[in-house]
Amino acid sequence: MAPREPGFGAALPIDGFGPGFFRVAGAVHRGGLLIRAEGATAWSGFDDLAALRALAGQVDLLLCGMGADISHLPKGLQLDLEALGVLVEPMATPAAARHYNVLLSEGRRVAAALLPLPGAGPAA
Repeated sequence: MAPREPGFGAALPIDGFGPGFFRVAGAVHRGGLLIRAEGATAWSGFDDLAALRALAGQVDLLLCGMGADISHLPKGLQLDLEALGVLVEPMATPAAARHYNVLLSEGRRVAAALLPLPGAGPAA
């Protein structure tokens, strides 16, 4: 059986990422990124809790890309979001970006809050 290409329909996958940037639908986003099937926006990190709380009722799973390495979420964040019905999974940003695309291709209600990898990124 030949492998099949993932189908995203109208949903927005992450096309690529590197030091300091993410590429979504051909557009380069510098810095942190909050993405779900319907769109991608700049995200200023864990100080921007309102954006994460606003995902309640829209997604079932939030993947948190913690940068180059996995680390702990800010204290209480996971419990806060899970109380709103959003499961949270912290992981390194590269793994979170790949996992987001896989779950998105399966039609899952998923979002990713991604801290960028260290570095400057590509020129505009």
